[in-house]
Amino acid sequence: MKIKYLAHASFLIVSDNGTKIITDPYKAGGYSGAIGYAPINEEADIVLVSHDHDDHNQVSEVLGSPEVVKGAGSHSVSGVTIKGVNSFHDSSNGKERGSNTIFVFDVDGLKVCHLGDLGHLLTDNQIKEIGQIDILLIPVGGFFTIDHQQATKVVDQLKPKVVIPMHFKTEKLDFPVKDVEPFLKGKEKVIKTGTSEVEITKENINEKEGILVLEHAR
Repeated sequence: MKIKYLAHASFLIVSDNGTKIITDPYKAGGYSGAIGYAPINEEADIVLVSHDHDDHNQVSEVLGSPEVVKGAGSHSVSGVTIKGVNSFHDSSNGKERGSNTIFVFDVDGLKVCHLGDLGHLLTDNQIKEIGQIDILLIPVGGFFTIDHQQATKVVDQLKPKVVIPMHFKTEKLDFPVKDVEPFLKGKEKVIKTGTSEVEITKENINEKEGILVLEHAR
């Protein structure tokens, strides 16, 4: 599969057979310009929406006629098996920011997990529902989500082979969140790719094991 980091919590994932999945599309220019990323301008077959906030649910920003997947439960779309796991956007059972859906999906024999705007450590039941995963897309910026310390604990909880950080401060995001560096500090096997795209297969995933930092494409 090819993984392209569009920006914020939005990725374009393309399978070997050409199926395109976009996660959490943001609203370009949203929140009075705080989201400074360019429009997504990518086509998709499937769009995953973890929760209904403007920086995660802008399906209209996606080209084509994608099928939109929201909420918990099992889904099968365009040959892709998707599982939604209930969670919260905060550490108060949703009282501050509401609910959040964790998505787990299989692409080319690898299991990918997108945590959305997870706001707490995972429960034993959530860990069991998510299961063993290969690639973890995880928020690390804090304030609206888990922070770098909590993200480190969530990585320990799930034990993925590859970790790709998201939802952190950049020059184009004027949110009160941290950049990626606190999450990276002191960790081994950190690769700053210098690009927005990476190709991960069953054959090469062991070579890419660790933390892959992608540049936003937008």
